[in-house]
This record gives sequence, structure tokens and C-alpha cells, in this order.
Amino acid sequence: MKSVSDLQVKLFADGAEKKSMIELYANPLIRGFTTNPTLMRKANVTDYAAFARDILEAIPDRPISFEVFADEFDEMERQARLISTWGPNVYVKIPVTNTRRESACVLIHNLSHEGVKVNVTAILTLAQVGAVAEALADGAPANVSVFAGRIADTGVDPVPIMAEAVRLLEPHPQIELIWASPRELLNVFQADAVGCHIITATTDVLKKLGLVGKDLAEYSLETVKMFARDAAESGYVL
Repeated sequence: MKSVSDLQVKLFADGAEKKSMIELYANPLIRGFTTNPTLMRKANVTDYAAFARDILEAIPDRPISFEVFADEFDEMERQARLISTWGPNVYVKIPVTNTRRESACVLIHNLSHEGVKVNVTAILTLAQVGAVAEALADGAPANVSVFAGRIADTGVDPVPIMAEAVRLLEPHPQIELIWASPRELLNVFQADAVGCHIITATTDVLKKLGLVGKDLAEYSLETVKMFARDAAESGYVL
């Protein structure tokens, strides 16, 4: 197994809690950040723009993705153009379709070719990857976020899908593929193995980086000790 320092895939942190984001910013292994309105709502963010500007003041020099939250393409465009002005490290997340399954590729193409750095999100199929790659071709630097974790949730192995997504994006060096919504630390090594450029993970997954390379026999003993301690503290009697 590779050590964490030998990984080629870039680690991005996914979240919306300022304290956690700043702590992760201090870790040189964390190369960027992503967030979205769902995460912001869970973190009790009430002012979207104020939160974003506050984060960008604290993290001015690593990529950060902020997502539009409209469903109509003209309003998505307005929000995207505004968000893109917040900093040179900002990527604007655009969903691959709206809620009516209408493709966002025309909007994605227009924004990208006008210099807006776009992160196309909520992608789950290779057909979507291909269409988005065509829209982004020869445009500004961009991310393509494939939700590998959600693919796995359906019982489908995401690894071959992600490997094919890497191949589809090879002709477009300004586009980076993101392995999004990982469920476990193993996904970091899977993403690295297929040549994925970025994996974005929550704090809970990133906390497990310290376990990489841990002796499994020692980990077994620690687990036994945990069970014994919890049993003793429970006061159970048979």
C-alpha cells in the first residue's frame, strides 16, 4: 500500500464548518475545498455570501467550490457570475441538469468559455461525463465531479466507471476529475489507482488518514480492548 505522501490524487475537504475548514487548511495534504448549500444548511449558515467571503479571507490560495442554488438556468448564470468574482481560487459548482432533467451543458459551455472556473456536480453516468467534457473543451480550468459514492450506494462498482471517466477526460488537460462522495478511506487509494485527479471527502473520512499503514494485528488488539472497556463500563450482568 502507498503511504499518504506518495498519493498522486489530490485530497480536497468537503464541508461547511469554518473551524474544521481552517484546521484542515493547516494540513498541507489538503489541497482544496468543496462545499454546497446542503452542507451549509447543516452547518447553520444563514448568509451564503458572507460565509463564502469569510472562508475565502481565511483560505485565499487553495481551490474552493461554491454552488449555485437556482433551478432556472438564467438565475444559475447570474449566481455563477457573481460567485466567480469572489476570488481567483473560486470554482462555481453547476449541477449537470436542473430538476426537470434539462441539461446544463449550454450554460456550462458559455461560462467556461468566458473564463469562469466551473465544477460540474451531481454526475453519475459516463454519458454525462462525455457531454460535460464536450461542453468544457478548450474552456477555462474546470472540475467534473462524479459521485462515485452514490454509484456504490446502488450496488454498482464505481471503480471501472471512474477509470473510464479518466480516459474520457484525457484529451482535456484543463479538466480535473473529482471522485465525489467517498464512503470510506479505501476510496482514496482506489481513486489514486485509476488516475483520478482529485477526491473530495468529509472530515469523518479524512480523520482516518492516520490509520493508513497501521498494523492490523495491533488494530485488532485495540478493538478487543475497546470492547472490554465498554463492557466493563456498561455494568451488564448475566
